[in-house]
Amino acid sequence: MKIEKQPDFVGAATSDNSPTFCRGDNKASSASETKPVSGDGSLLSDTLQGSRGLLAEATYKATLPREARLPINRCNLPAVVLGGLTFQQHPTELLLDGVAELHRNLFQRLEAATPDARAEVFRDYMTVHFQLEWPEEMGLSGHKKGRAKANYIKMIRGWSFDADSREGAVLKGWVESRFGLMPRWHGQPLRDPAGEAYNRYLEMRSQGLYGTNAIEAQLDLVYTFCQYELARRHRGARHVTLYRGVNRLADHEVLESRDKGQHVVLLNNLNSFTCSRERACEFGDYILAVDIPLTKIFFHCGLLPGVLQGEDEFLVVGGVVEVTLSTM
Repeated sequence: MKIEKQPDFVGAATSDNSPTFCRGDNKASSASETKPVSGDGSLLSDTLQGSRGLLAEATYKATLPREARLPINRCNLPAVVLGGLTFQQHPTELLLDGVAELHRNLFQRLEAATPDARAEVFRDYMTVHFQLEWPEEMGLSGHKKGRAKANYIKMIRGWSFDADSREGAVLKGWVESRFGLMPRWHGQPLRDPAGEAYNRYLEMRSQGLYGTNAIEAQLDLVYTFCQYELARRHRGARHVTLYRGVNRLADHEVLESRDKGQHVVLLNNLNSFTCSRERACEFGDYILAVDIPLTKIFFHCGLLPGVLQGEDEFLVVGGVVEVTLSTM
């Protein structure tokens, strides 16, 4: 896996409790967004500019279209920021609301464990905390008892078989809820929230969540554990170069085309990539190469041995990114 080493990000941390924090102007147009209001200027200077003055203009033009995001989420940054092109270029930490505080005991155990034992510590904690092997303790009985098998492992494996499956809908719904990024594809384009395709996605998501044991809370911990591990395995790294095989770039939402095969693309809210360019060649005639912020990696094949096998797969939270298109 090729890891890009960069200096640590310089800038103040931002949280929902900060009086200068603002979720962004949801009424702004998707092409040219908004002047900073209600503290946006402070948010941008701290979170995006750092000490380097990355934004020279007084206004911030969001690259994430309005129809691709929610006005609220459960994260320390709004979707308009974390889903934008500037975040790809200058990422910072993403924190899900309350996860570290509610599961402080897990992270104390991880700190005390050896690197080789941390995955097993995480698995044991998930099993005990969510009573995964004792569904009756969580109130599941009769025909519903079988739904206890729909745990975080089943969801990730279901995605690896078919990203447009019921499990895929649950994972995309989790990203929508936590990060505020709307799904753009699930078997077919999702452009109209009142349309048949979007209703089908909602139905599959509901079916996947029905009768499960706090599956979205389980996914919260998977993401947080993944970030914990990446920060320790690759200290100082901010990006990893990942690849995706495609047959046509037109299958993606291209926002801008630039020189030398570079394009600005709006990804689905959750995507599969691989760290192997050779592996990506098996899935299309063209290769998309993307510098992905480590903070947008939800899961990868090396995190929990045995969950994902083959393909060197990474599950990546979406948004607007700059990609380089090349042939095999």
